[in-house]
Amino acid sequence: MDTFRTFWEGLDWSVLTEILLSVVPALLCITLHELAHGYTAWRLGDDTAKRAGRLTLNPLRHIDPMGLVMMAVLRFGWAKPVPVNMRNFKHPRTGMALTAAAGPLCNLLITVALLPLYGLLYAPLNRSGSAIDGFVLDSIGIAARLSISLAVFNVIPIPPLDGSKVLFSFLSDRWYARLMRYERCGSIVLLVLIWSGLLRAPLLTATDWLFDRLFVLAQWTNRLTA
Repeated sequence: MDTFRTFWEGLDWSVLTEILLSVVPALLCITLHELAHGYTAWRLGDDTAKRAGRLTLNPLRHIDPMGLVMMAVLRFGWAKPVPVNMRNFKHPRTGMALTAAAGPLCNLLITVALLPLYGLLYAPLNRSGSAIDGFVLDSIGIAARLSISLAVFNVIPIPPLDGSKVLFSFLSDRWYARLMRYERCGSIVLLVLIWSGLLRAPLLTATDWLFDRLFVLAQWTNRLTA
């Protein structure tokens, strides 16, 4: 009993709390990311995602359990890919590149929208001292951070991430077809890089750099309420 009490008291509850706080923001970022893919594909002539029921704000249709855990714990992850049939596009490679780019761009726009809101609410919500107000403020900040993290992760040019589809669109038809055939190999390489930890440091560095540049939006609106 004493051993269990010692273990219980030694747990770092702040880490667990931070992970739990990250779940809802992660769902928001992932859902809008995949919806952006599906909506862009639909507007460009491919209704595959629409017929699969993926043009929805229901996060249950988009989440990949492991990807969600990675988002909440490691601050980068993935969702269940939206199905796309590039043969339905008038210009297949261009359509595929635009569809792929829509996800990271959506996440960038989410961060750009949330940071001014964070700065605007920071002073009044902090002054209130309410636990609910603190939760709301933390959720906005975490969502802004996770969203830009998801954007940075997905622009890595390794299949099946979005960056590879944008990069491949600039190749010749021969090389494009060849590389797309080896997309599954890219997934294996990506998983090895993730689980080995080799991606963590450069991803955090890139995310921190971009987030710091965008945080001026929060600082600007914060001065309005100071």
